[in-house]
Amino acid sequence: MDLDLDAATRAFRDEARAWLAEHVPAEPLPSFDTAEGFARHREWEARLADARWSVVSWPREFGGRDASLLEWVLFEEEYYAAGAPGRVGQNGLFMLAPTLFSHGTEEQLRRILPKMARGEEVWAQAWSEPEAGSDIAALRSTASRVDGGWLLNGQKTWSSRAAFADRAFGLFRSDPDAVRHRGLTYLMADLRAEGVTVRPIPQLDGEPGFAEIFFDDVFVPDEYVIGTPGEGWRVAMTTANNERGLSLRSPGRFLAAADRLVDLWSGADRPDATAERVADAWIGARAYQLYTFGTLTRLAEGAELGPESSVNKLFWSHLDVALHETALEVLGPAAELRGPWTNGWLFSLAGPIYGGTDQIQRTIVAERLLGLPKEAR
Repeated sequence: MDLDLDAATRAFRDEARAWLAEHVPAEPLPSFDTAEGFARHREWEARLADARWSVVSWPREFGGRDASLLEWVLFEEEYYAAGAPGRVGQNGLFMLAPTLFSHGTEEQLRRILPKMARGEEVWAQAWSEPEAGSDIAALRSTASRVDGGWLLNGQKTWSSRAAFADRAFGLFRSDPDAVRHRGLTYLMADLRAEGVTVRPIPQLDGEPGFAEIFFDDVFVPDEYVIGTPGEGWRVAMTTANNERGLSLRSPGRFLAAADRLVDLWSGADRPDATAERVADAWIGARAYQLYTFGTLTRLAEGAELGPESSVNKLFWSHLDVALHETALEVLGPAAELRGPWTNGWLFSLAGPIYGGTDQIQRTIVAERLLGLPKEAR
């Protein structure tokens, strides 16, 4: 693609940079895995929405700016470079919303998206189950047809943001006689509805970044189905591809981290043993940026984000780990003290797991991109 930005795109980037410089909080907000931090991050989402920076690539009627994908990526670069707060609504904004744009009804878009953009409704991810993690087709939670809607029963676990979120989205088995990938329905649910129990899961730091969700005859109306009942797997692939591809981990996150790593190394005792690894991390972040620009070009020409998103996911998850491990080595004994780099390293270790484990991603690459035969079952 042409990497020279036109005047309009440069103006968009400069406007974003100026607004963020003026409005990003001077001190980091409390963790959004705490009740106070969750509330403070909601307030930040509202401020973004008021200035139409919350969802720049969405249509204006839903709170966006009709920005191009390139402009969205540039905004993300500016956002991370400014040290802006994490997006507490990212599950909804970057995963559910693209799914709704592809498969939702006009009524769903108008009912759900404006509140999502403002942080008035924060969505939890309700995919994994005790017996269905990366193999989501093995799920056992059910959706039974009743007059006017569905009754949900079962358990979801490792549900991101569910401890404080308002609603959740996920797959439920609506036809128990259908084979694995069939008979699934993509549904949304109110986490405060009768029959829903949310049980927070404390992490090593004691904060509930995840939760279990129990459904006991929870009624959801028909308008909370996304797509066609029974065809939830096809709809879910839109969500999965967005999680693994562009939306969940934009290049800006790694560009900003790589620049901070270079600054950290430059200000340290310059341990020569880490110089090459620091350079590798910086180059990796730029390579990921260029790869993303190439993906943008293909999407702009009408392509879709398909199984190649698994290559994307494998790359950024391991780049994240390597970058933070290098930072800890540069810090030396000081790395044993909890700080931003240590916290970032602990979080990066989950990257090869969430959004689909490395093993699953490599299988997808082997079978769907390289055309290798499926392993014997």
